[in-house]
Amino acid sequence: MPDTATLEQLITTVRHVAATEVMPRFLRLGKGSRKEDGTLFTEADVETQRALVEALPTIVPCPVLGEEMSVAEQEALWEGHERLWVIDPIDGTTNFFHGLPYFAISIALMEAGRPILGLVYNPVTDELFTALLGQGAYLNGQRLPLKQHVPTMPEAIAGVEVKWLSGKLPQRLAALPPFGSQRNFGASTLDWCYLAAGRFDLYVHGGQRLWDYAAGCLILTEAGGSMTSLYHEDYWADDVWQRSVVAALNPGLFAQWQKWVKCNL
Repeated sequence: MPDTATLEQLITTVRHVAATEVMPRFLRLGKGSRKEDGTLFTEADVETQRALVEALPTIVPCPVLGEEMSVAEQEALWEGHERLWVIDPIDGTTNFFHGLPYFAISIALMEAGRPILGLVYNPVTDELFTALLGQGAYLNGQRLPLKQHVPTMPEAIAGVEVKWLSGKLPQRLAALPPFGSQRNFGASTLDWCYLAAGRFDLYVHGGQRLWDYAAGCLILTEAGGSMTSLYHEDYWADDVWQRSVVAALNPGLFAQWQKWVKCNL
């Protein structure tokens, strides 16, 4: 099990990579490229992943699975190793490319298919979210959640990604939402952390990739939050490569939110 010394070494590495590979390219890229699935990637994504693939095995000696690898490489790594790093070099690449300061480096150390260490870092705001399994979640050293007030459901703020939802749910969320307001900022890894911090109260997403949730879901649960998927009570029973999530920070709100979502699928 990784300890605080391992986490501190990781933090130092991530801050260095962000300072040398990410921020020098922020607001300075002329163009991006498209992967086979149509998603955007940039030189910053590629070089950040390269730097992390070199550095992370020196902290914990195991392979690195990154978003910018081929599907075949990703699947081979996932199926072939009990322990591995899972990284998103820049989550929110579209935001990064357009100069929107909502993006992050996300890193998880996975063991037997579950995260045991998670880190999400937004280098623009210098907000660094971390968690070790069984040891709580933190933002720049401050224990999460930051907010103690628990709103009623009509007052709650929800993080909602409608694009990946199907069936009746998107229409119901638009026409008859049970919450007070919703947000979608375009970086799933930070969405998890905002929920863990109490900046969001509720969260729903129809299909995240492994690197979208690997670090964030640990940060949320270590902050005391709860999660399930749209069609499975056990969050981990959903598809590894396209995992949906229904989550909340407060247990009482989670029960109400989960019930509403299930009734409106």
